[in-house]
Amino acid sequence: MTPDNSVQLIPVPGIPLIKPGDDLAEIITQQLAAANLTLQDGDVVALAQKIVSKNEGRLVNLRQVVASERAHQIAPLADKDPRHVQVILDESREVIWVSPGIFVVETHHGFVCANAGVDRSNIEQPGAEEGDIWLALLPKDPNQSAATLKTRFKELTGANIAVLINDTHGRPFRMGGVGVALGTAGLVALVDERGERDMFGYTLQNTVVATGDELAGAASLLMGQAAEATPVVLIRGMRYRQPKQPDTGAADLVRPPNKDVFRYPANRKEF
Repeated sequence: MTPDNSVQLIPVPGIPLIKPGDDLAEIITQQLAAANLTLQDGDVVALAQKIVSKNEGRLVNLRQVVASERAHQIAPLADKDPRHVQVILDESREVIWVSPGIFVVETHHGFVCANAGVDRSNIEQPGAEEGDIWLALLPKDPNQSAATLKTRFKELTGANIAVLINDTHGRPFRMGGVGVALGTAGLVALVDERGERDMFGYTLQNTVVATGDELAGAASLLMGQAAEATPVVLIRGMRYRQPKQPDTGAADLVRPPNKDVFRYPANRKEF
Protein backbone atom coordinates (compact mmCIF):
# COMPACT_ATOMS: atom_id res chain seq x y z
CA MET A 1 0.00 0.00 0.00
CA THR A 2 1.47 3.34 -1.05
CA PRO A 3 1.13 6.62 0.88
CA ASP A 4 -1.42 9.12 -0.40
CA ASN A 5 1.33 11.63 -1.22
CA SER A 6 3.49 9.21 -3.20
CA VAL A 7 4.29 9.75 -6.87
CA GLN A 8 4.81 6.93 -9.36
CA LEU A 9 6.96 7.19 -12.47
CA ILE A 10 6.13 4.39 -14.88
CA PRO A 11 8.08 3.88 -18.12
CA VAL A 12 5.76 3.05 -21.00
CA PRO A 13 7.23 -0.01 -22.73
CA GLY A 14 7.21 -0.94 -26.40
CA ILE A 15 7.10 2.52 -28.00
CA PRO A 16 8.12 1.87 -31.63
CA LEU A 17 10.28 4.12 -33.77
CA ILE A 18 8.10 7.15 -34.45
CA LYS A 19 7.63 8.45 -37.99
CA PRO A 20 6.32 11.79 -39.28
CA GLY A 21 2.54 11.86 -39.20
CA ASP A 22 2.05 8.98 -36.75
CA ASP A 23 -0.83 9.28 -34.30
CA LEU A 24 1.51 9.59 -31.35
CA ALA A 25 -1.19 9.71 -28.67
CA GLU A 26 -2.86 6.61 -30.08
CA ILE A 27 0.44 4.70 -30.15
CA ILE A 28 1.10 5.61 -26.52
CA THR A 29 -2.44 4.70 -25.50
CA GLN A 30 -2.09 1.31 -27.19
CA GLN A 31 1.22 0.60 -25.45
CA LEU A 32 -0.27 1.61 -22.12
CA ALA A 33 -3.09 -0.86 -22.69
CA ALA A 34 -0.59 -3.57 -23.60
CA ALA A 35 1.02 -2.96 -20.20
CA ASN A 36 -2.40 -3.13 -18.48
CA LEU A 37 -2.40 0.60 -17.83
CA THR A 38 -5.07 3.18 -18.58
CA LEU A 39 -4.83 6.94 -18.26
CA GLN A 40 -6.54 8.48 -15.25
CA ASP A 41 -7.55 12.05 -14.48
CA GLY A 42 -4.55 13.88 -13.06
CA ASP A 43 -1.91 11.74 -14.77
CA VAL A 44 1.02 13.41 -16.51
CA VAL A 45 2.42 11.94 -19.73
CA ALA A 46 6.03 13.00 -20.24
CA LEU A 47 7.46 12.61 -23.73
CA ALA A 48 11.03 12.94 -24.89
CA GLN A 49 11.40 15.85 -27.29
CA LYS A 50 12.98 13.62 -29.91
CA ILE A 51 9.86 11.56 -30.63
CA VAL A 52 7.73 14.70 -30.86
CA SER A 53 10.22 16.26 -33.27
CA LYS A 54 10.27 13.12 -35.42
CA ASN A 55 6.49 12.94 -35.35
CA GLU A 56 6.28 16.55 -36.56
CA GLY A 57 8.86 16.01 -39.31
CA ARG A 58 11.41 18.31 -37.70
CA LEU A 59 14.33 16.60 -39.43
CA VAL A 60 17.09 18.03 -41.62
CA ASN A 61 19.48 16.24 -43.97
CA LEU A 62 22.87 17.97 -43.95
CA ARG A 63 23.31 17.10 -47.61
CA GLN A 64 20.60 19.70 -48.34
CA VAL A 65 22.15 22.47 -46.20
CA VAL A 66 24.31 25.25 -47.66
CA ALA A 67 26.59 26.82 -45.07
CA SER A 68 26.89 30.60 -44.97
CA GLU A 69 30.11 32.55 -44.52
CA ARG A 70 29.17 33.10 -40.87
CA ALA A 71 28.72 29.35 -40.38
CA HIS A 72 32.16 28.72 -41.87
CA GLN A 73 33.64 31.27 -39.45
CA ILE A 74 32.03 29.69 -36.40
CA ALA A 75 32.58 26.03 -37.38
CA PRO A 76 36.27 25.71 -36.42
CA LEU A 77 35.63 27.48 -33.11
CA ALA A 78 32.69 25.23 -32.25
CA ASP A 79 34.40 22.15 -33.70
CA LYS A 80 31.42 21.37 -35.93
CA ASP A 81 30.61 20.79 -39.57
CA PRO A 82 29.75 24.22 -41.10
CA ARG A 83 26.44 22.78 -42.31
CA HIS A 84 25.59 21.71 -38.76
CA VAL A 85 26.44 25.22 -37.59
CA GLN A 86 24.15 26.65 -40.27
CA VAL A 87 21.24 24.56 -39.03
CA ILE A 88 21.88 25.84 -35.51
CA LEU A 89 22.00 29.43 -36.75
CA ASP A 90 18.73 28.94 -38.62
CA GLU A 91 17.12 27.82 -35.35
CA SER A 92 18.55 30.74 -33.36
CA ARG A 93 17.81 34.39 -32.77
CA GLU A 94 21.13 35.17 -31.04
CA VAL A 95 24.54 33.58 -30.60
CA ILE A 96 25.51 33.80 -26.93
CA TRP A 97 28.86 32.03 -26.70
CA VAL A 98 31.26 30.18 -28.96
CA SER A 99 34.43 28.50 -27.75
CA PRO A 100 36.09 25.15 -28.49
CA GLY A 101 33.34 22.55 -28.30
CA ILE A 102 30.78 25.00 -26.87
CA PHE A 103 28.12 26.71 -28.96
CA VAL A 104 25.41 28.36 -26.88
CA VAL A 105 22.55 30.25 -28.53
CA GLU A 106 19.11 31.60 -27.84
CA THR A 107 16.54 29.76 -29.92
CA HIS A 108 13.50 31.32 -31.53
CA HIS A 109 11.54 29.91 -28.57
CA GLY A 110 13.71 31.90 -26.14
CA PHE A 111 15.61 28.85 -24.82
CA VAL A 112 19.26 29.53 -24.05
CA CYS A 113 20.96 26.21 -24.68
CA ALA A 114 23.73 24.42 -26.49
CA ASN A 115 23.37 24.00 -30.26
CA ALA A 116 19.75 25.26 -30.30
CA GLY A 117 18.75 21.74 -29.27
CA VAL A 118 19.83 20.46 -32.71
CA ASP A 119 20.97 16.87 -32.26
CA ARG A 120 21.58 13.62 -34.14
CA SER A 121 21.38 11.19 -31.20
CA ASN A 122 18.65 8.55 -31.41
CA ILE A 123 17.84 9.56 -34.97
CA GLU A 124 17.72 6.94 -37.70
CA GLN A 125 20.37 7.60 -40.34
CA PRO A 126 19.10 6.23 -43.67
CA GLY A 127 21.64 6.77 -46.43
CA ALA A 128 24.53 7.19 -43.99
CA GLU A 129 26.77 5.13 -46.26
CA GLU A 130 26.20 7.74 -48.99
CA GLY A 131 27.09 10.56 -46.64
CA ASP A 132 23.60 11.50 -45.45
CA ILE A 133 23.52 12.87 -41.89
CA TRP A 134 20.13 13.59 -40.33
CA LEU A 135 19.59 16.04 -37.48
CA ALA A 136 16.51 16.63 -35.36
CA LEU A 137 15.29 20.13 -34.53
CA LEU A 138 13.19 21.14 -31.56
CA PRO A 139 9.42 21.31 -32.15
CA LYS A 140 8.41 24.68 -33.57
CA ASP A 141 5.94 25.29 -30.72
CA PRO A 142 6.40 22.75 -27.90
CA ASN A 143 3.49 24.15 -25.88
CA GLN A 144 1.14 23.74 -28.83
CA SER A 145 2.52 20.24 -29.41
CA ALA A 146 1.72 19.37 -25.79
CA ALA A 147 -1.75 20.91 -26.04
CA THR A 148 -2.54 18.95 -29.21
CA LEU A 149 -1.46 15.70 -27.56
CA LYS A 150 -3.48 16.50 -24.44
CA THR A 151 -6.61 16.99 -26.55
CA ARG A 152 -5.98 13.77 -28.44
CA PHE A 153 -5.48 11.78 -25.24
CA LYS A 154 -8.81 13.16 -24.01
CA GLU A 155 -10.50 12.00 -27.22
CA LEU A 156 -9.00 8.52 -26.94
CA THR A 157 -9.37 7.86 -23.22
CA GLY A 158 -11.70 10.45 -21.72
CA ALA A 159 -9.04 11.26 -19.12
CA ASN A 160 -8.15 14.84 -18.22
CA ILE A 161 -4.36 14.67 -18.05
CA ALA A 162 -1.35 16.93 -18.40
CA VAL A 163 1.33 16.54 -21.07
CA LEU A 164 4.98 17.48 -20.74
CA ILE A 165 7.65 17.51 -23.47
CA ASN A 166 11.17 17.39 -22.11
CA ASP A 167 14.72 17.76 -23.35
CA THR A 168 18.15 17.72 -21.73
CA HIS A 169 19.90 21.03 -21.18
CA GLY A 170 23.16 21.98 -19.51
CA ARG A 171 23.41 24.59 -16.76
CA PRO A 172 25.79 27.55 -16.37
CA PHE A 173 27.13 26.68 -12.93
CA ARG A 174 26.66 22.91 -12.63
CA MET A 175 28.16 20.02 -14.53
CA GLY A 176 25.99 17.61 -16.50
CA GLY A 177 22.66 17.89 -18.25
CA VAL A 178 19.21 17.68 -16.66
CA GLY A 179 15.72 17.31 -18.04
CA VAL A 180 13.83 20.53 -18.64
CA ALA A 181 10.28 21.18 -19.79
CA LEU A 182 10.19 22.53 -23.33
CA GLY A 183 6.42 22.48 -23.47
CA THR A 184 3.53 21.67 -21.17
CA ALA A 185 -0.25 21.56 -21.29
CA GLY A 186 -2.62 21.10 -18.38
CA LEU A 187 -0.25 21.97 -15.53
CA VAL A 188 1.28 25.12 -14.09
CA ALA A 189 4.95 24.84 -15.02
CA LEU A 190 6.13 27.69 -12.78
CA VAL A 191 4.49 27.80 -9.35
CA ASP A 192 4.70 31.07 -7.44
CA GLU A 193 4.58 30.34 -3.70
CA ARG A 194 5.41 33.85 -2.54
CA GLY A 195 2.97 34.81 0.18
CA GLU A 196 2.47 31.21 1.32
CA ARG A 197 3.45 30.28 4.87
CA ASP A 198 6.04 27.70 5.78
CA MET A 199 5.67 25.11 8.56
CA PHE A 200 6.63 27.70 11.19
CA GLY A 201 4.39 30.47 9.91
CA TYR A 202 7.04 32.43 8.01
CA THR A 203 5.72 34.10 4.86
CA LEU A 204 7.70 33.00 1.83
CA GLN A 205 9.35 35.92 0.03
CA ASN A 206 11.17 34.53 -3.01
CA THR A 207 9.99 30.96 -3.53
CA VAL A 208 9.06 30.24 -7.14
CA VAL A 209 9.21 26.57 -8.10
CA ALA A 210 9.94 25.26 -11.60
CA THR A 211 7.51 22.35 -11.32
CA GLY A 212 7.66 21.65 -15.05
CA ASP A 213 11.43 21.26 -14.95
CA GLU A 214 11.32 19.14 -11.81
CA LEU A 215 8.88 16.72 -13.45
CA ALA A 216 10.97 16.70 -16.63
CA GLY A 217 14.08 15.88 -14.63
CA ALA A 218 12.32 13.04 -12.83
CA ALA A 219 11.06 11.57 -16.11
CA SER A 220 14.52 11.89 -17.66
CA LEU A 221 15.92 9.52 -15.04
CA LEU A 222 13.86 6.75 -16.64
CA MET A 223 14.11 7.93 -20.24
CA GLY A 224 17.92 7.94 -20.25
CA GLN A 225 20.14 9.42 -22.94
CA ALA A 226 21.52 6.48 -24.90
CA ALA A 227 19.91 3.20 -26.00
CA GLU A 228 17.26 2.92 -23.29
CA ALA A 229 14.43 3.30 -25.84
CA THR A 230 12.07 4.68 -23.18
CA PRO A 231 10.80 7.98 -24.59
CA VAL A 232 7.51 8.08 -22.66
CA VAL A 233 6.97 8.09 -18.90
CA LEU A 234 3.65 8.09 -17.06
CA ILE A 235 3.70 10.20 -13.90
CA ARG A 236 0.91 9.31 -11.49
CA GLY A 237 -0.01 10.79 -8.12
CA MET A 238 1.59 14.20 -8.64
CA ARG A 239 -0.52 16.96 -7.12
CA TYR A 240 0.08 19.73 -9.60
CA ARG A 241 -1.76 22.99 -10.12
CA GLN A 242 -3.97 23.23 -13.15
CA PRO A 243 -3.61 26.43 -15.17
CA LYS A 244 -6.19 29.10 -15.61
CA GLN A 245 -7.09 29.86 -19.20
CA PRO A 246 -5.29 30.60 -21.37
CA ASP A 247 -2.75 27.89 -20.58
CA THR A 248 0.66 29.49 -21.15
CA GLY A 249 2.45 26.14 -20.92
CA ALA A 250 6.17 26.16 -20.21
CA ALA A 251 6.63 29.69 -21.57
CA ASP A 252 6.71 31.00 -18.00
CA LEU A 253 9.93 29.07 -17.40
CA VAL A 254 11.87 31.14 -19.95
CA ARG A 255 13.78 33.87 -18.13
CA PRO A 256 13.16 37.25 -19.81
CA PRO A 257 16.29 39.11 -20.96
CA ASN A 258 15.79 41.97 -18.51
CA LYS A 259 16.04 39.47 -15.64
CA ASP A 260 18.94 37.49 -17.09
CA VAL A 261 21.71 38.94 -14.95
CA PHE A 262 24.11 36.21 -16.05
CA ARG A 263 23.93 37.08 -19.75
CA TYR A 264 23.46 40.82 -19.29
CA PRO A 265 25.17 41.79 -16.00
CA ALA A 266 24.62 45.55 -16.42
CA ASN A 267 23.29 45.90 -12.88
CA ARG A 268 25.78 43.53 -11.26
CA LYS A 269 27.79 45.01 -8.40
CA GLU A 270 31.29 43.95 -7.45
CA PHE A 271 31.79 43.02 -3.81
